[in-house]
Amino acid sequence: MRTVEELEAKLAEPSEALIEDVKGIEGDILLLGVGGKMGPSLARLLLNAIRAAGVHKRVIGVSRFSERGLQERLEADGVETIACDLLDDEALQALPDVPNVIYMAGNKFGTTGNESFTWAMNAYLPGRVAEKYRHSRIVVFSSGNVYPFTPVGYGGASESVPPSPVGEYGQSCLGRERVFEHFSKRYGIPMLIYRLNYAIDMRYGVLLELARSVKEGRPVNLTMGYANVIWQGDANEIAIRSLLACEAPAAFMNVTGPETVSIRWAAEEFGKRFGVEPVFEGTEASDALLNNAAKCQQRFGYPRVSLLQMIDWAAEWVAAGGATLNKPTHFQERKGKF
Repeated sequence: MRTVEELEAKLAEPSEALIEDVKGIEGDILLLGVGGKMGPSLARLLLNAIRAAGVHKRVIGVSRFSERGLQERLEADGVETIACDLLDDEALQALPDVPNVIYMAGNKFGTTGNESFTWAMNAYLPGRVAEKYRHSRIVVFSSGNVYPFTPVGYGGASESVPPSPVGEYGQSCLGRERVFEHFSKRYGIPMLIYRLNYAIDMRYGVLLELARSVKEGRPVNLTMGYANVIWQGDANEIAIRSLLACEAPAAFMNVTGPETVSIRWAAEEFGKRFGVEPVFEGTEASDALLNNAAKCQQRFGYPRVSLLQMIDWAAEWVAAGGATLNKPTHFQERKGKF
């Protein structure tokens, strides 16, 4: 895995299970927040699954489209795009009514110092969207940051663990969930709250950050000594298939890989591939932000891309000087400041 073209092609490969599920999704699909890190690859994966299924569905992508050229690229791929500031209520209400919505809008980075905008995006906007799309089914992207840290030996927080987020970003994510949950109950909206933790694309993510640190000889901080990761293509597929898992009142699902990944172990794996000794600082805390995705894997199966495959790809990408999005995960953060 060395080029953006190879990466985009791999992310856009639908599984047979996704193709079959797309046949069962009735109606067009609206992607709110399609311009984020996962949106473009999710849209392309969905288009390929629709074509492979031999069905006709419109895929409509909505975003501010602040990245130059993205709207045109998505249009060329077959996505119908609408440029829209979702906080502009008049513009929101003018969006087309669509029976299936995947909601990816939100704000994380830059929260510290601009908390009010984060709360507007993450907790106010969901109510406006839920009112607008109260006759649709909605998959709501959320975050594992709504959970408390759990002991490493616990296996991660399952959906039955009460939320207890650390910091305002995590709190605002819980606000998003609670507002959507309220309207799901009020209007009977079929909904699934999709708690993701952490998606991996070669251009960003926990493994990219570790690989670069090891290769460049920078210390790897071990305080947050463990994490969960999942290939972005698998995460995108689960999001689409989750349209068939929506319930009223809203269902909740953790989305991540099956392993509790040791940061020390992963850094040492990169060290083997680069022929260097990783440099470490700090020691592993006894707890970490970890999710248990057993429910997800029971419903959708285990991810197609394994942890070691992701490590191999990340090492190849960094060795080749592959492009990055310069969007750090801050997975090491233990006080919730993003």
